[in-house]
Amino acid sequence: MHVIHRTIYPTALAIAVASLLAPIAVFSAPRSEPLPPELPRVEVVGDDLARREQPGSAQVLEAEVLRSARTLSVPEALRKVSGVNVRDEEGFGLRPNIGIRGLNPTRSTKVLLLEDGIPAGYAPYGDNASYYHAPLERYERIEVLKGVGMLRFGPQTIGGAINYVTPMPSREFGGYVQAVGGNLGYHSLRTRVGGAGFALEAMDRAGDAARENQRLRQRDLNAKYVLDLGEDHAVTLKASRLTENSQVTYSGLTEAEYLHFGRRYNPFANDSFEIARDGGSATHRIIFGPATVLTSAYAYRFDRDWWRQSSTTTDTQCGIAFRDARLRGERVDPNGCQSIQGRLRSYETRGIEPRLSVFHGIGGIEQEFEASLRWHREVQQRLQINATSPSGRTGTTVEDNRRETRAISGHLANTFRFGNLLVLPILRFEDVENERFNRLTGRRGSKGIDAVVPGLGLNWSPSEDLTVFAGWHQGFAPPRVEDLIDNAGGSVDLDAEKSRNLEVGLRGRLGGRTSFEAVAFLNDFDRQIAVGSIAGGSTPLAVGETRYAGAELVLDWDGRDLGSTGGPYASAALTWLPTAHQEAPFVAVATGLPVGGSASGKRLPYAPTSTATLRAGWRRGPWDASAELQSVGWQWADFANTVANRPDGQVGRIPGYGVVNVAVNWNPADSAFSAFATVKNILDRAYIVDRTRGILPGTPRQVAVGVQYQF
Repeated sequence: MHVIHRTIYPTALAIAVASLLAPIAVFSAPRSEPLPPELPRVEVVGDDLARREQPGSAQVLEAEVLRSARTLSVPEALRKVSGVNVRDEEGFGLRPNIGIRGLNPTRSTKVLLLEDGIPAGYAPYGDNASYYHAPLERYERIEVLKGVGMLRFGPQTIGGAINYVTPMPSREFGGYVQAVGGNLGYHSLRTRVGGAGFALEAMDRAGDAARENQRLRQRDLNAKYVLDLGEDHAVTLKASRLTENSQVTYSGLTEAEYLHFGRRYNPFANDSFEIARDGGSATHRIIFGPATVLTSAYAYRFDRDWWRQSSTTTDTQCGIAFRDARLRGERVDPNGCQSIQGRLRSYETRGIEPRLSVFHGIGGIEQEFEASLRWHREVQQRLQINATSPSGRTGTTVEDNRRETRAISGHLANTFRFGNLLVLPILRFEDVENERFNRLTGRRGSKGIDAVVPGLGLNWSPSEDLTVFAGWHQGFAPPRVEDLIDNAGGSVDLDAEKSRNLEVGLRGRLGGRTSFEAVAFLNDFDRQIAVGSIAGGSTPLAVGETRYAGAELVLDWDGRDLGSTGGPYASAALTWLPTAHQEAPFVAVATGLPVGGSASGKRLPYAPTSTATLRAGWRRGPWDASAELQSVGWQWADFANTVANRPDGQVGRIPGYGVVNVAVNWNPADSAFSAFATVKNILDRAYIVDRTRGILPGTPRQVAVGVQYQF
């Protein structure tokens, strides 16, 4: 195995030294408050007190909300968070496309995804694309953090960080079994059992989802064990295996196909998508007086085999006549296409990250010092095989790449407390080395990226019911290995994404029943990287200057204690994005020429003007019923802001849409049984969510009924 030779930059060494010496420097300082007993887990937002003291926007989706709304997928859940735009792909949320504050949601490449504070993506540095997602049911809460606090994590520190929090095992024996069934061939079976600090969960779900010839099946098995080693000493061990075996095509629809055959049409019955992800982690916590050291070690392997006969509506994999028939809206027979391409991927990811927190009072000022240091390694194995039959699995190898990424990163922060005012200066460091080896030609190349990313946050609480916060930080997002190094081993003239990010907001409570958070934000890019579909090849690698500005509002009103047996409740998550424009044309890295009609003042593609989720319900005794509207504003599909729909379905204005969901729960207090029924898109609204590879329709009406037994 080839190993990248690295030089540890002075800043990385300084972080390591500071992490070791800081406890010695401040152990004798008085603590401001005792550390509560905690189980080992890295949280991004934390409890209510920690959220109140965040210097930026912070929202938490609790299990009660997700259960009450009978949320079936990650996209449906995340739309309950302001500033988040999620585009579904196949109807199950197996590959959600997540964008925050106007950033393009394709493959969630502009978002930091974490599970219990540990990187959840298979290649967050070298290829931050999401081709899988664990089921929503694995998690008890979802934390979404935007603003300067993201610098505690990384490497993606521009749009936001999403942390999926898994439930802690109980000491007492117990568990549940849940069965769900519905239309579109949907069924799900899930069970959890545990006790004595151990929990085991298993899930199997399948369905036909949004389109024809798209049978989906996902299985999830995960285990968690918490070992108490003493009053201030514990470790959490996790292991999981996620598999998927589905019929999933890559191509969308042409305009004529959508018009003639409807939203569920999909001719590519021979396409298949198989993944297996095995992962494990250990998180160790130890407390030394005023200091806590929380260390996480993790390792994953992710294998993905995607065999498909078409990648876009305009490729000629099946021949020019086949493509032209699709453009005319004629039915095509994929069995007559003597071709299928296998995009075969394998990723190995591992790392270790100690995090230090020390309360101290140097200079008579109440403070908390933080430091982290991460070592991280990724290895990508990428193979493409072109077969010469509709169901072939052998053929000509046209790509055989090995890509390796090593990163050393960390942060230093110190929170100063001046009465009700918190001041947080923070600094993040990233040092990334990449290598690409083309096995077909023997060519090899390498290139590194490093950055020091500063930030400053403020938090002022004039009362228990009101907090004012503000933050500024530089954003950082590393390019992919393939963007930095070409297939011949040459170095590409490209640097990391760079932005200035500012937000100002209020959070608090009104009248005891209403909680709120209101935020104004600005993300100003000196350099934003645009990557099109590699399979389609329609958009070249390009960079440009951009600006995003808008406002977010979250409201939660709880009147469930107004009556003796319950009462009403309501919530709203609103985002307004008036500014999402190009300040200069996007320029192709290879040619230096503007791409796709890009021009100053044009709105950026896939940045909806607004998003909103409005929910209202009533709880009475064992019954809980609610209705929810999730809406997305209109969007452009290209840099040129083309109004007319192009015949290939890849360009045109995407109209706004709204989807209504309803849910009814029955959960008697004196029974081990509970049940629910939910209807998603109850009005069966037809709408378009994407045009990247042709028209991708939204999910039609979906009905699900479930029963659960708790023991």
